[in-house]
Amino acid sequence: MGFKNLRNKKWFGIATNIYVVVLTAFVIWMVFFDTNSLMIHIELKKQIKNLEKQQEFLKSEIEKDRKTLEKLSDPKELEKFAREQYYLKKKNEEIYLIEYEDSLKLKKNEED
Repeated sequence: MGFKNLRNKKWFGIATNIYVVVLTAFVIWMVFFDTNSLMIHIELKKQIKNLEKQQEFLKSEIEKDRKTLEKLSDPKELEKFAREQYYLKKKNEEIYLIEYEDSLKLKKNEED
């Protein structure tokens, strides 16, 4: 099969058409090599989705913190929070930390 026989094929005529060659080169350039390529757009969309998820999470955390701050505006709730979280106490008061049996077993297993 020589070059003449190859030139007579229909697909060879279409593939060597200057417009098809230029269009193919343009599409390849835009998809892979351009600064605004399709690959970069896909990566940026993934980043946007991740940032939107993070934004929703942070908004929910802000709402939780806002509710906690509203609760802590009451002096009794503030005292309760300080006692539970930081083990603070009043003068002449003793604090007893109670550990349940199943939590002690977990600590023993962790030590082994």
